[in-house]
Amino acid sequence: MNPTVILELLTATIRIATPLLFAALGGLISESAGTFAVGTEGMMLAGAFSGAVVTFTTHLAGLGLLASAIAGASLGGLVGLATTRFRTDHMVTGLAVNIIAYGLTSFLLRGLFGGQAPVIALPTLGPVPVPGLVSLPGVGPVLFDQPGLTYAAFGLAAALHVCLSRTRLGLTLRAVGENPTAAFSLGLEPSAWRFAAVVAGGALAGLGGAVLSLQELGTFTDGMTHGRGFIALAAIVVGRWKPLATALGCLLFGATSALALNLQGWGLPLSSYVLQMTPYLMALIVLSGLGRHVRMPAAIGTSFLRD
Repeated sequence: MNPTVILELLTATIRIATPLLFAALGGLISESAGTFAVGTEGMMLAGAFSGAVVTFTTHLAGLGLLASAIAGASLGGLVGLATTRFRTDHMVTGLAVNIIAYGLTSFLLRGLFGGQAPVIALPTLGPVPVPGLVSLPGVGPVLFDQPGLTYAAFGLAAALHVCLSRTRLGLTLRAVGENPTAAFSLGLEPSAWRFAAVVAGGALAGLGGAVLSLQELGTFTDGMTHGRGFIALAAIVVGRWKPLATALGCLLFGATSALALNLQGWGLPLSSYVLQMTPYLMALIVLSGLGRHVRMPAAIGTSFLRD
């Protein structure tokens, strides 16, 4: 294969994996503490919408990113409140949040800007080259000429790895997800920890949505996440709830999507609809193969009840 084509595939892989990684790390935090992250799709969509609208209105991308995190965290707070305070089913609550986000963003888009299909046009966040490293032959422009959010996503994966495995904060979070009763006996409040974890996870998922609207596309359209939140959940399973392995899972799905996009441009006799299905088929295949061998946090999806 032509080296230029390989470099283009690598560049596209990292670009596509970035929003997945933000969402996956957010979901990993939530699920490590014991709450299923089914609402990640809706949190991403809310983040994409809020980031686009605030940036379009204020012309300040920084405020747009903040709005994205707040929007995702707000939906995370809704999930946390429902699952910890009212002990609702995690799956149903997450799906309800996804539906709410889809309907609310579509309604607000038309309510704020009018028309049947309003269009928000934004300048995308440009690359931030790393001095010295960007000039490395071959991989330099691929790895070190990326937008700031891409560096942040992969840096966050490394930081979260250290946090969950080496710090008291991370060990406490995992303890709440493994055995909340034992954690409570040590003076911790599992419900509060779970709520905080879902809110933090929602903020990261919101930033994942911001990557789509502010860094990749420069606009917002109805349902623009197109199932990426569920692909992020698949990456968590592939990574076995470990941040660095989850990042590799996101790169795997990113590479699948990048290859599908390139196949469309190579003029192969394949329907574009079939090629667009490729990442989701890959997710199903991988999950089918791993389904019997992965170990989730022991108490995930269960409600903590005080004696």
